[in-house]
Amino acid sequence: MAKTYVEVLSGASSFLEANGKEGYAIEYLFLARKNWDKTQWLMNMRNDILPDDEAMIEKDIESLMKNIPPQYLLGYEYFFEHRLKVTEDTLIPRPETEELVALCLSMTESKRKKVVDIGTGTGAIAISLKLARPDWQVTALDISQEALHVAEENAENLHAKINFKRSDVLSSMNEKQDIIISNPPYISQSEWALMDESVRTYEPKLALFAENDGLAIYQKIAAESRDLLQPAGMIFLEIGFQQGRAVQEIFQKAFPEKNVRVHQDLSGNDRMVVIS
Repeated sequence: MAKTYVEVLSGASSFLEANGKEGYAIEYLFLARKNWDKTQWLMNMRNDILPDDEAMIEKDIESLMKNIPPQYLLGYEYFFEHRLKVTEDTLIPRPETEELVALCLSMTESKRKKVVDIGTGTGAIAISLKLARPDWQVTALDISQEALHVAEENAENLHAKINFKRSDVLSSMNEKQDIIISNPPYISQSEWALMDESVRTYEPKLALFAENDGLAIYQKIAAESRDLLQPAGMIFLEIGFQQGRAVQEIFQKAFPEKNVRVHQDLSGNDRMVVIS
């Protein structure tokens, strides 16, 4: 007896949940692969499933059981409504980082500025800022040459004119900037056990972990941005939810004349620090 789409996907989801995996991932993957929106799903869910589609679902279940993130299986993720290529050389862009971009745009005006994004990964922050503020001169830095290749491809596909440079934090920069922005590696080694298995296994460690309880890169950014930030310039940073006070202290010490504020994300966790 033929099974319907909804029966097969419900079974797949239950199987994943029973094995401690995210059940919704299989539906997310399937709809993305079929290019179906919610309406198309509702129209097709009670139809008999095609053998090829059932085989595709089984293959994806195998991959999800190995903890491969759905975004790596698809090869893309959406960020600020832009479709970005993702590979295992780049961190998967997160919704919290969209909040960092939105905060930066809400606190700045669109007139010409020099902006640098540290640790660009897929280019998500740099590209979103450039497309929202075409007059800004945006430079994107990353220590990983592989990540830069992905970011350059994303910028080209989205027609965002950005200057890419390989750089350990700000080491390759010598021009003063109006805005420094970063979602740097901020997870401490002690938080390793708390990380999702898929993150631990597949996402690039270089983009996730930092020494000194996850604060090492913030200390480096604070030290190097002293000479590179315009007197009226601003810094926007994403942080771990337990790092608000520590990061605030690092930057208040580096910029005693500036206002250093911790901002919460939509879940109410400390997530961003703004130096203005």
